Amino acid sequence: MLAALNRKFLRDLWNIKGQILAIIMVMGCGISTYVMSFGVMDSLELSKDVYYDRYQFADVFAQMKRAPEATRQQIADIPGVSALETRVVFGVTVQVEGMDEPATGKLISVPDGRKPLLNNLYLRKGRMLLPDEDDAILCSEAFVSAHNFVLGDHIDMVLNGHKRSLKIVGVVLSPEYVYSLGPGALFPDDKRFGVFWMNRRALEAAVDMDGAFNDVSLRLDRGADIEDVKQRLDVILKPYGGLIAYGRDYQMSNWFVENELEQLKVMGFFIPAIFLSVAAFLVNVVMTRQIATQREQIGMLKAVGYSNFEIALHYLKMVLLIVLFGSLLGIGVGIWFGTSVTGMYTQYFHFPILRFSFSPEVMVFATLLCAVAAVAGTLIAIRQAAILPPAEAMRPASPVQFRETFLKRLGLESIFSHLSRIVLRQLERRPLRTLFSTVGIGLSISILIVAYFMEDSVNYLMEVHFDMAQREDISLSFVEPRSIKALEEIRLMPGVLKVEPTRDVAVFLKSGHFSKRSAITGLRPNPDLHRILGQDLTAISIPDQGIALSLKLAEILHVREGDMLTVEVLEGRRPVLDIRVADIVEEFIGLSAFMNMDELNRALDESTVITGAFLLADPLWNGPLYQEIRDIPSIAGMNILRKARDIFREIMEQQVLLMATVNILFAGLISFGVIYNTARIALSERGRELASLRVLGLTRGEVAYILFGEMAAIVLMAIPVGLLMGYLMVQGLTKLMDTELYRIPAVIDRDTYGLAVIVVIVSSILSFYLVWRQVESIDLVSAQKGVE
Repeated sequence: MLAALNRKFLRDLWNIKGQILAIIMVMGCGISTYVMSFGVMDSLELSKDVYYDRYQFADVFAQMKRAPEATRQQIADIPGVSALETRVVFGVTVQVEGMDEPATGKLISVPDGRKPLLNNLYLRKGRMLLPDEDDAILCSEAFVSAHNFVLGDHIDMVLNGHKRSLKIVGVVLSPEYVYSLGPGALFPDDKRFGVFWMNRRALEAAVDMDGAFNDVSLRLDRGADIEDVKQRLDVILKPYGGLIAYGRDYQMSNWFVENELEQLKVMGFFIPAIFLSVAAFLVNVVMTRQIATQREQIGMLKAVGYSNFEIALHYLKMVLLIVLFGSLLGIGVGIWFGTSVTGMYTQYFHFPILRFSFSPEVMVFATLLCAVAAVAGTLIAIRQAAILPPAEAMRPASPVQFRETFLKRLGLESIFSHLSRIVLRQLERRPLRTLFSTVGIGLSISILIVAYFMEDSVNYLMEVHFDMAQREDISLSFVEPRSIKALEEIRLMPGVLKVEPTRDVAVFLKSGHFSKRSAITGLRPNPDLHRILGQDLTAISIPDQGIALSLKLAEILHVREGDMLTVEVLEGRRPVLDIRVADIVEEFIGLSAFMNMDELNRALDESTVITGAFLLADPLWNGPLYQEIRDIPSIAGMNILRKARDIFREIMEQQVLLMATVNILFAGLISFGVIYNTARIALSERGRELASLRVLGLTRGEVAYILFGEMAAIVLMAIPVGLLMGYLMVQGLTKLMDTELYRIPAVIDRDTYGLAVIVVIVSSILSFYLVWRQVESIDLVSAQKGVE
């Protein structure tokens, strides 16, 4: 008996091999997306945690103007501090041969003759610095790779107004600069910003900091009160121009890494969850309908003595075989894609080791979800057939309903041909089957929209940020605040067509028990280069009084227009101000706050000073302009907006659009698999009926019209359903991706809707063609017989 069932098992596999391959493909796409996304997240999280732990990434950071080394002991005596490292950190201008635009950098001291206690360096190649070596530096790997430097090369720097030529003796990585950003930059530009390390005594002598420091890092005991430590540290450093201390959550590199990981978690959970759920749903529907087509065979097996358990086990073997191959395919493809995506992240996240890894729990969960869905669908269909007496089960199922159709009750049936009436009657009399088929195809449309919309949103974000808001060519930041007269010097630079001032102030914003460390940007009332946009994306004036907050920052602080905000200034005399929220503006990148520059300076009780400038420049004069900027030591950083746009586009293409491309591929395969299975099962269910119609005189074209007319109607009904589901999924995804770093707007172009529909229509036509080939090969005599 078992041998007979096994032969039937192999025969069934062969007869529906096309459907089985399509189901395996759908399941494999869902599982591979899940394994890839969660594997990439696990790899990044594991690399970050291990790196931070082994290389002593600090817990608290603080900067000040200049503090004597004697204060080190006071800081060490703070309860909860287990280790500390004082340093000298200084900004430099880097002159790279063959590069017109200037590069900037940060020079950090390391203890002479020993490893740092905190923020230790990972040596990639070369050697560490020797004691008393004053003309050598360690260089960040990203900067070395961007310029193809080798050990022994010299780098020219303008350090404290003096030009120095320093030799690269080692290439290193630091947990402080996993995500390396220059002054005022939002995106890493490894070609124009580098981090360097120099012996403490040599750097102290170069910048007149003998016996002093301007940067300190702390490691805390387990269970220490970090807020208490920061407050005590602020009290100690306040006389020395100290800024408010901050923890890892505000450390620049770690903040960007955590925000990127947060976005990855959303992308890595939401989209794979959709794909996996769609795959599980479709496997359930397909298996339910596939087993239902074998109702007569189940009745026959019961009639000859097989028990319900033996029959269920027979069909479960087929299901478990599909799950096995679908899982193997999905896991294999997921690992392959995951390895490639993880390798891509090494360009932006500078970890010593970053390899793709995944937990077995991810694979087990994805496989179990699909297995449970498939087994549930199979058991439901078997139970429906098994509860019938064998004699009744061996007969074809009776029509579900005999009442008049809805169209006939409306008096509209006469306008349709008799073939069209057959199609419409079939759809109405099996509403659940029609509904599930419609939802299945609709889901395939929706995941296509989710996959395609990312490019629409990124293009829209770039247009708003770089074309409508930030219209300057160059932004400059100064080492120290300067008089407004500095604008006249900038206007006289070669090629400068227009210049606008800016005043940036580090602040701590509070509203009730909600707070956020940020910066206020002071601008002229009606800026033309660096504009702020209202929520309708039109340029608005800087309010004469009060502060304008970006929508995301206002949400974090839970404030609305007209509310009062407490502003703790983190520099100078560190006053505490109460400022009214005058406006809420739209910003897709970062957390922004704006004020009238004159009003900001008055609130700080300062003269009209600026910390930077925005320039509109003639591109024909870029070379001389860059050269002059490079020779000015008071300029700490320069951002070229064209370069920033290119970098952002590259990051989006590699981090977001690459994932979207993979999702598009899988969505297309799922779409085809869904439609092909739906059409193939429709043929299996109606094979005898279609053969009877052929015997009664209908042509092949008329038979095809009945079969494919039903499928075409389902596809047409699925299109608006899928477009609506896709829109809702995009809205949900963008809300989940709303982080502090950047927000992806919910923008779906009409082309995206059209492309999703075209893919489904092409998949339908291809599926119809493959099924039509089987319709043409139907043997009319064999099709009239019962299954033996």
